[in-house]
Amino acid sequence: MLNKKKLYSIALVSIALVLMLINITDATPFAYITNSGSNNVSVIDTATNNITAIVSASILNNPYGVAVTPDGTKAYVTNLNDNTVSVINTKTNTVTTTIPIGNGPFGVAITPDGTKAYVTNSDDDTVSVINTKTNTVTTTVPVGNVPFGVAITPDGKKVYVTNSDEGTVSVINTKTNTVTDTVLVGTGPSGVAITPDGTSVYVANSDDDTVSVINTKTNTVTNVPVGFVPRGVTVTPDGKKVYVANSQSNTISAINTAKNRVIATVPGGTWPIAFGQFIGNIQMKPKIT
Repeated sequence: MLNKKKLYSIALVSIALVLMLINITDATPFAYITNSGSNNVSVIDTATNNITAIVSASILNNPYGVAVTPDGTKAYVTNLNDNTVSVINTKTNTVTTTIPIGNGPFGVAITPDGTKAYVTNSDDDTVSVINTKTNTVTTTVPVGNVPFGVAITPDGKKVYVTNSDEGTVSVINTKTNTVTDTVLVGTGPSGVAITPDGTSVYVANSDDDTVSVINTKTNTVTNVPVGFVPRGVTVTPDGKKVYVANSQSNTISAINTAKNRVIATVPGGTWPIAFGQFIGNIQMKPKIT
């Protein structure tokens, strides 16, 4: 099983753990990257691939998860060591608020309407729900053992949380903020991603080298064999492929979502994790002839 000691080793060994793209209409997209080893967040202009800002290390404390609001005005960062969430103003790239939450916060996701942020607290087996207008915790939802990854359906009605120590995924109703179902998946579930149409949830199971595919209508599961110790998982914007980072085989598996089978295995770097939404639309410069 993926225990707490292994989770903390992931946070401490990797420098750039999570990348979140902010892409506003008629604006340059930026990437927010949490650097747990240096206790800061790098802001990258994706048009030039240059770091344009670094959010102060004096405020952050082992930053791990990150999510940007749909309007691009704020970034929410989980601080693993002091059980808080820092709110970054993306215009000034400064921390404006620090929110106390549960113990051992890892993942964070924001609803499509931008009104709520859901944070997994790995040490007390809960999910904190933050009102993004007031930046206060409005409720705490009990889930499974050692919650890690979190993702929200495109319609904003359901939250899927991976419980890494019990091989399950908790399904939270965002209207009532209660767990409506618990889905049995593989062992050691960590990363989680949802297709753009909201029909399928993909879960990377690090302890049995599979990806579980959850049908969101029936909550039935199909398991797809991938590489060794998969951690991160994400879906392409068109929903046709899923990419999985296999940390122990140093590869990336590409899954065809129509058939739910691996169609390609791409060599990667050493111990790839890619915990977060690591695929985004790239704005190409037009060719002038």
